[in-house]
Amino acid sequence: MYQKRWFQTLTLFILIFLLILLISVTDFVFTPILKYIGAVAVPIIGAGILFYLTKPVMHFLERFKINRVVAILLVFLLLILIAFFVILYLSPILQRQFSNLMANVPSMIRGVENFINYWQANQIVIPEEVNNAISDFTNNLQTYLENFISHLFGFIGQLISIIASIVLIPFFLFFMLKDGEKLVPYITQIFEKKKADNIRTLLQKIDEVLTAFIQGQLIVSFCVGVLLLIGYAIIDLNYALTLALFGLVMNVVPFIGPFIAVAPAIIVGAFQDPMMIIWVSLIMIAAQQVESNFISPNVMGKVLDIHPLTIITVILAGGSIAGFLGILFAVPFYAVIKTIIGHFYQTYIASKEQKNDALI
Repeated sequence: MYQKRWFQTLTLFILIFLLILLISVTDFVFTPILKYIGAVAVPIIGAGILFYLTKPVMHFLERFKINRVVAILLVFLLLILIAFFVILYLSPILQRQFSNLMANVPSMIRGVENFINYWQANQIVIPEEVNNAISDFTNNLQTYLENFISHLFGFIGQLISIIASIVLIPFFLFFMLKDGEKLVPYITQIFEKKKADNIRTLLQKIDEVLTAFIQGQLIVSFCVGVLLLIGYAIIDLNYALTLALFGLVMNVVPFIGPFIAVAPAIIVGAFQDPMMIIWVSLIMIAAQQVESNFISPNVMGKVLDIHPLTIITVILAGGSIAGFLGILFAVPFYAVIKTIIGHFYQTYIASKEQKNDALI
């Protein structure tokens, strides 16, 4: 019985649940570790994203016999120039458009209230319960807005602490670029050659998945943002740059990001001209068609190979567990876990075939 697959699987699950129970009972041991991880998570994640974005640039410079440290300094110089360009040229436009948008929010709210009041006064088929719900929402619209603003200030407070952690990102990034290739040999040195080769292959697969996702998703989001900006400029949509930048950021979130990205543009377009709703929707559909048919297949390829339904499920689970950060990192986390499980399964199948060949 001990050699039966079902018994071994059942034993594995029992051991896993016992391990989870032991961790929950001794959580006081892990609390300081989790706090430490939380303190360094922002600079590590930020530096990791920049690492995958800037690593190709560093390797490109090294092809010209440039010393690695000098190449890293040139990469930092490039990042500074990009930041300087954004602050000098784009930031004033964004600030002006965002200020105008915030100034017009009260008039938009009044427009919604007037529309709802007119609609209620000229209809007779809506149940009284629905009318009461609409009236309650209309009467408390200002309260909802104030609550949203208070939550926004709370988010700003968290954002300030995050910005403090961002200061550490350049230091982490420097050493990741300088010594990143030493990580795999350092991890595999304690294993025998066969296991070391297996672990090296696994880490290479994880690196390929993260590279494909981070580089691909950001390149795709940038292209979609540019397409949205061009489209919004053609139809003369108000706050075009701000809305296109919002679309660029939201497209970082897989699958559901485009739906979130188009919502503010549709609302702004509706107040500018009702026909703008159709034009904005067409622009978003066109941008997504270009992205899904031309940009994503060539940038990301088939490395991730995750079904859309799985993406939705993973994003919902990540959002319920860790909020927006969970939504943002759920898909790459799932892709890494899938890669690890797939690798060990392939290793198991290969070893089993080798044993069968040996018996033959």
